[in-house]
Amino acid sequence: MSSFFLNKVKFLNKFTVSPMCQYSSLNGCPSEWHYHHLRNLIETGVGSMVVESTAVSKVGRITKKDLCLYNKKHLYSHKKLIKYLKKLRKIPIILQISHSGRKGSAEIPWIKKNKSLNKFHSWKTWAPSSIQRSKKWPKPKEMTKKDIEKVIDQFTHTAKLAFKAGYDGVEIHMAHGYLIHEFCSPVSNKRKDEYGIKGNNFKFQREVLRSIKKILPKNKIIGARVTGSDHLPQGIKVADCINLIQKLKQDGLDYVCISSGGIIPKTNMKFNKGFRLKMAKKIKEECKIFTRTSGCINDQKTLSLALKKYKLDSLALGRILIRDKYFLLKNKKLKLENELKQYNYCFN
Repeated sequence: MSSFFLNKVKFLNKFTVSPMCQYSSLNGCPSEWHYHHLRNLIETGVGSMVVESTAVSKVGRITKKDLCLYNKKHLYSHKKLIKYLKKLRKIPIILQISHSGRKGSAEIPWIKKNKSLNKFHSWKTWAPSSIQRSKKWPKPKEMTKKDIEKVIDQFTHTAKLAFKAGYDGVEIHMAHGYLIHEFCSPVSNKRKDEYGIKGNNFKFQREVLRSIKKILPKNKIIGARVTGSDHLPQGIKVADCINLIQKLKQDGLDYVCISSGGIIPKTNMKFNKGFRLKMAKKIKEECKIFTRTSGCINDQKTLSLALKKYKLDSLALGRILIRDKYFLLKNKKLKLENELKQYNYCFN
């Protein structure tokens, strides 16, 4: 499989490591676990990697163990991690940057899944409207315009630090029920001002992108993970996602990764094999932008369908690469470059 360029950044193939939250940082910095985890993933034959959702502020964390990037200590630790990974394989490494919104102040999933922290350990979360994520979650603070301006500055600051650390780009997280997704969805955004849903202007989303674009170096890229559907009758539909992407494209977005669900703990999402492929194909055709997707692409047949039938530009693989490190390298038809020369005969 041949390499390609996206805004002067060379990708070795169409496969990327999907960003997967590990909730294993040390005071917001990458820990030994991240070195182990990311080393395994970078050796899978992928052509690029997206590092997990990283908080742009203390209030923007999902849990107390989130990766963060907003101070000098964080910058130094990320720089050290990137230097280590780039020595292993010279592939593009992108940082997903995020603000948790009302989904923050949560317990680590394997301790209590989908649970907010108790009052002693919690912090006040922010959202477009003061609406609970579910009955068991606390009400977030409805953001003022000054709060919105502050968060835009935080995203820009984190992006600037990411470029200094050596990341080849940033991916703005606009999905999975986090803050920017909350501004997109009628489920969570009931504002009546210019940051509301009416008119689908996507003012906040566009201002985040435009602000980062102003400080984007020429040899770096900027993408977004977006929500194709909330999987709810009153939520985001594919047409809304297309509208958002078309506007972001005008503002200089390089690529999108199509995700879905997450605005509330339980939606109507069905986890079938490749369940986002049809949606992603439609979005790509309408928006004519470099399009990646994820979602149960965990066998060779689905992988082939995604590339040949749905003709997607890139695929984000996560759990399958953890379950089977050599899932990609075992597929001879892909003709991936294999730096593990010592293991060549093992895949015969």
